Amino acid sequence: MKPFYLDGCWVETQTSAAVYNPWSGEKLAEICTAGPQDVESAIAIAHSAFQKTRKLSSDARAATLDRISQLLRERRGEFVDVIVAEAGKPVTFAEAEVDRASLTFRFAAALTLSDEGHGLNMEASSPGIGHFGIVRRFPLGVILGITPFNFPLNLVAHKVAPCIATGNTMLLKPAMKTPLTALLLAEVLHEAGVPAGQIHIVPFEHDLIPPLLSDPRVKMLSFTGSVDVGWKLKGHAAKMKCALELGGNAAVIVEPDSDWHAAIPKIAAAAYGFAGQSCISVQRILVHREIFSQFRGALVSFIQEKIHSGDPSDRQTLVGPMINSAAREKVVLGIEQATDAGASLLTPLQISARSLLGPVLLENVPSDSPVLRDEAFAPLAVLQHYGTFEEALAMVNDSRFGLQAGVFTNNLQNAIRAFEELEVGGVMINQVPTFRVENMPYGGIKESGSGREGIRYAMEEMTEPRSLVINKS
Repeated sequence: MKPFYLDGCWVETQTSAAVYNPWSGEKLAEICTAGPQDVESAIAIAHSAFQKTRKLSSDARAATLDRISQLLRERRGEFVDVIVAEAGKPVTFAEAEVDRASLTFRFAAALTLSDEGHGLNMEASSPGIGHFGIVRRFPLGVILGITPFNFPLNLVAHKVAPCIATGNTMLLKPAMKTPLTALLLAEVLHEAGVPAGQIHIVPFEHDLIPPLLSDPRVKMLSFTGSVDVGWKLKGHAAKMKCALELGGNAAVIVEPDSDWHAAIPKIAAAAYGFAGQSCISVQRILVHREIFSQFRGALVSFIQEKIHSGDPSDRQTLVGPMINSAAREKVVLGIEQATDAGASLLTPLQISARSLLGPVLLENVPSDSPVLRDEAFAPLAVLQHYGTFEEALAMVNDSRFGLQAGVFTNNLQNAIRAFEELEVGGVMINQVPTFRVENMPYGGIKESGSGREGIRYAMEEMTEPRSLVINKS
């Protein structure tokens, strides 16, 4: 059985869980899982280790982060193979994820060496005259990190890297469907010299989480995952900081003044890549009536000719398997309900073995349909038309989610208006909402979450500002 990583050591237990390849169905590994006592040990050790990690120099922390980044590049092939095997992620997407994770640690190293504080203009008001003031940020302590299956390396990196950069400690719970990548990262952390006790990577069941949310030693919850689970956990974590990166049903607006022909490959890849298993996958495609018929025909043709489904190890594959058959059956049921209610399928419903669902494009979907209102997390997109730009903005905002949105337009006024009026965490102009780089703030509003990731912003979430004021007289 594959042991987990606790206090700089590999720990074996009597309890275990199986990890399966979603493409072949084969059992990849049996991993050890932690019980209540193991989790308690991890928290106690992390709490104690914080007294050391909080005092590490910026130079030492940056050197460790740089070493992790380097080791990820050196072991790129290993990570790619594991991601493809346990997540069913197409190989080209897996390669991109490893490269992004390496950048995540490199950005964290650079920011660790940047200015840690700023001065206060104490003489801006008369009571402050004669005083000197500065502000610095200080680490919180133990952080509980919880990550999902769809980015088993880079979403782990976006929690671990800022944690190391700020001198905090962490108990990281990887997704039970894809824990092998995180455990491989633990090997890298160990080799890079991360202090024992700073990062624990421990798979355990969800029922062990609630007690941690009322534990005074745990100072922050950093959760990426489903909407329902995230908000439920936040309800138990009233006395700690929470950063929630949750779901979405991202929309893209296509204006007639844009180069919409060139936008089609981007939109299709953003809707169907990795079987749409991303919270910023394009789910709603809003196209102006003036170009709707032409756009629809061109998009359907592109999907049929260019979007390949199948074996994730094939470099031509864009749509690999969904994470399991239960996830696929849920979305197929939603598609059937939508078509029964009057929606039209513009692409054939391709269902095959090994959890595979081909790209789905729907039209005339009723406004109350779950495939339109909820998060599909599948290779599914809904095509809609609109008459005015104001109407398009309202359609995007008519959602309980607000993560990111894309707008294809060459009208600067409309671009600025979209930025000012769209109720989302990020607006991408002439780009799809799946666009993300590691140093930008990333997160949503409404039910899509609270707080921001992106290295600098995650470092701020994991620290608190503290003022120092000196009376010079």
